[in-house]
Amino acid sequence: MENVMFSLEGFNFGEVQDMLSSADNVGKHFSSYGTEDWEESVATDALYSGYGFYQQPELCHHSYSDVGLFDNLRFDFASPQIETCLEEISELGEIPTEIQDVIQQKKDKQLPFSLASLELLKNYGTGFRRLTGEKRIEPSIDKAPLTKMSSRKLSTEEIMRTAGERFIRSSSRAVEDVVSMLGNPFNLLFSDLSDEEIRDVELAEFLLASVEKVGDQQYERAKRFLNQCDNLSSDKGNPVQRVVYYFSEALRERIDRETGRISAKENGKKPLFDVDLEMMSSNPTVLAFHEAVPFPQVLQFTGLQAIVENVAEAKRIHVIDLEIRNGVQWTLLMQSLASQCGCPIELLKITAVGTAGKNIIEETGKNLENFAQSLNLPFSYKIVMVSDMLDLKEDLFEINPDEKVVVYAFLSLRSLIAVPNRLENIMKVVRNISPCMMVVNEVEVNLNSPVFVNRFIEGLFFFSAYFDCLDACMKRDDPNRMVTESMYFRDGIRDIVAAEGEERKTRHVKLDVWRAFFSRYGMEEIELSAASLYQANLLVQKFPCGSSCTIEFDGKSLLVGWKGTPIHSTSVWKFI
Repeated sequence: MENVMFSLEGFNFGEVQDMLSSADNVGKHFSSYGTEDWEESVATDALYSGYGFYQQPELCHHSYSDVGLFDNLRFDFASPQIETCLEEISELGEIPTEIQDVIQQKKDKQLPFSLASLELLKNYGTGFRRLTGEKRIEPSIDKAPLTKMSSRKLSTEEIMRTAGERFIRSSSRAVEDVVSMLGNPFNLLFSDLSDEEIRDVELAEFLLASVEKVGDQQYERAKRFLNQCDNLSSDKGNPVQRVVYYFSEALRERIDRETGRISAKENGKKPLFDVDLEMMSSNPTVLAFHEAVPFPQVLQFTGLQAIVENVAEAKRIHVIDLEIRNGVQWTLLMQSLASQCGCPIELLKITAVGTAGKNIIEETGKNLENFAQSLNLPFSYKIVMVSDMLDLKEDLFEINPDEKVVVYAFLSLRSLIAVPNRLENIMKVVRNISPCMMVVNEVEVNLNSPVFVNRFIEGLFFFSAYFDCLDACMKRDDPNRMVTESMYFRDGIRDIVAAEGEERKTRHVKLDVWRAFFSRYGMEEIELSAASLYQANLLVQKFPCGSSCTIEFDGKSLLVGWKGTPIHSTSVWKFI
């Protein structure tokens, strides 16, 4: 039912937030609320690395109905015969990343910064896996002379790709210290760049050189490059300087861990700042980010549009939210349901699932109940709290046969990749509940590689795009931006770079990996409507920085990005 749409007219995210936080104002200020891998040429590290195996589609003969025994599935890609063959293929630049990583682990002590890592960097240097949009600068790594740069200002990610090109070219030379790097003769690449851009490219090169040395366990040499990073970067500077500042900081922590300066006991200390818990609350930083940056609202509106289309004729709707946060998205659903004339709603029930922050979840429920009351909308709010997601059972949910059940997973599955048994349990519960649909919003980047340098490169380009976005959407001295970067982003970068093993919580994977994972549970992707794409494009136009936000279909799902770099995905699923 694509003709069922929200209206964006008159919507103000901040106003809705204020209303939710003040029961006295509910109804008084209400007016009109509307809607708020396996790559094409290189296979990414799959979600399966968390389960202890790597898998290509043509080699997978296991039944998708069998959801257990993940750890027993492993293919020996690192056998001598396959390894010889892959080394030949690698000369053509076609070696799949997931296979490279297995070989990489085998050779780690010999050459930690391997062909796999350089190939990954090279792929980014040639604009690998980008969304459509404005024409990007695509430096040629294999051809000389170097591509002449455009006169327009480069984005943060383009600076990193330019630095990556120079780094790959210089990797054939013995770049052992800062002096030899500064003597790099490939200055033709700098034609038409501003002085600031040239300095930023050189700064990014120092960072890449330092991670190479860390990967090779040449820590003293790495520190020389990091000293340059420290001198030239700043957490208050331009986006490149800020990105390098936090990645350099995380690299120093990794060096301290690997050299024993930070003990295992210190590594295991519980962090004072709980990112997931903080993001559940309606603190000023979270609200400012949601209001200034397009991504959260685009994801919420797109998912809600899909829900409205699929439950438009239902009289009783039950939404199971796996991580409800402040619940602002459900005020929009309430408004849509309350305005229906042909099919009046008998009950909207929301069940919030959580393992922590019960007081926050309860407060969200009270605000939603007040909001529903102001609309005269029949509403019920339930909480399912479990100490561990392994304890989640379908009988904890009050499911009635006359309800249309929807499962909503907004950035909630990513934290479970590191604990696959819990993720598996949630999927079993969802399958037993058998909802009419499951909406999944996730981060579109592969940070699940067991190879440190590969994670570093993937994370560097992802966060470069995100820091670039913040620079366009928020002032550099905005306190909320400073907190976002220094706490939320710093925590994610540290997790990618400095942490290993069970301590590493940030393990995002891309949409194609989720597709393969969901298919194991008999789930089929539902095609998002043209109305969803229309709504997303209409919404980003309301942001001053919206022209740089890129949105397009990826198969049946939607990818949202920044200047062509994918950032988030929205997909909808049903059981077959």
